[in-house]
Amino acid sequence: MPYVQRSGEIKVLVVDDSFVYREFMAMGLSADPSIQVVATAENPFEARDKIVQWEPDVMICDIEMPLMNGIEFISRLLPQYPIPVIVVSTVGEAALEALQAGAVEFVAKPAAHRLSDFLAELIGKVKIAAGANADPGKKGEGAALAGDIRPSAASSFKVVAIGASTGGTEAISRILHKLPKSFPGIVIVQHIPAVFSRIFAERLNDTLPLSVKEAQSGDFIIPGQVLIAPGDRHMEVKRWGQHLQVECYTGERVNGHCPSIDVMFQSVAAASGKQAVGVLLTGMGSDGANGLLAMRKQGARTVGQDERTSVVYGIPKVAYEIGAVERQIGLGQIPAALLQLLAEKE
Repeated sequence: MPYVQRSGEIKVLVVDDSFVYREFMAMGLSADPSIQVVATAENPFEARDKIVQWEPDVMICDIEMPLMNGIEFISRLLPQYPIPVIVVSTVGEAALEALQAGAVEFVAKPAAHRLSDFLAELIGKVKIAAGANADPGKKGEGAALAGDIRPSAASSFKVVAIGASTGGTEAISRILHKLPKSFPGIVIVQHIPAVFSRIFAERLNDTLPLSVKEAQSGDFIIPGQVLIAPGDRHMEVKRWGQHLQVECYTGERVNGHCPSIDVMFQSVAAASGKQAVGVLLTGMGSDGANGLLAMRKQGARTVGQDERTSVVYGIPKVAYEIGAVERQIGLGQIPAALLQLLAEKE
């Protein structure tokens, strides 16, 4: 295939050890007028040379490859060449590891009857990734460990609600790792494929002092526990007497997503009012912005991730512009800010 760069197009490098998949993705992507596949590679060593030669805007990378797997490649590559990476794989758990290693998006390799859907999803995510910040700033990450702070017993907050999309798995992990076991209950909507939500929760649960699980209808929101919305169901917070619990259900997409951050935030605004904190992290689009505004109007405290540390400064930007964000700060400052808000008396 001749690789001729045309002005104004997104330059893409496709890395996959399967010739069939390489050429299928290259031809499918190049059919979009805004994308040009400038090179393909069958292993990470060839890919590294092609990155130097072609300086692509986005790299699509398989996980299971000879010589070096995709996770190790991404981990070694990004510190030297901060390029947005989309992982394409059939391996669920390994794909999540790749996201945590720095990949910005994931697309599952399709069955034969889903090839057109696969290409449409891949093209959409290439366009998102092209605008991503592949090297979000981490300055100030170690300035203060939130675990050194303890929320006041007088705190009236009952729930902390977190929403995220592109780049969110790593952002959520970094926040939760700096929160103490005594932290109030947390509910999270992360735009993520269904199989990943359970794996994501299990991995966090294995590494955190907090208890983390994929949410089920009827789960109560309790201190020290994190509930992550299933990847294919909306999650709402409901008041049950003096307690809060979640309801998970299948429904139509809202803002293009199920689960939707807006759905969760709107429910938190209604159920918890000023006894809540809302946090909106990195992501493409606007899902969550209106919900965060609803929370703020009901007296909740609200935090938005800033542009410098966001992989994609989309959702938090919209939220900030409509007045939903009370405090816009870097990712590394969010844990301490949450503890400070929780320690404040009404």
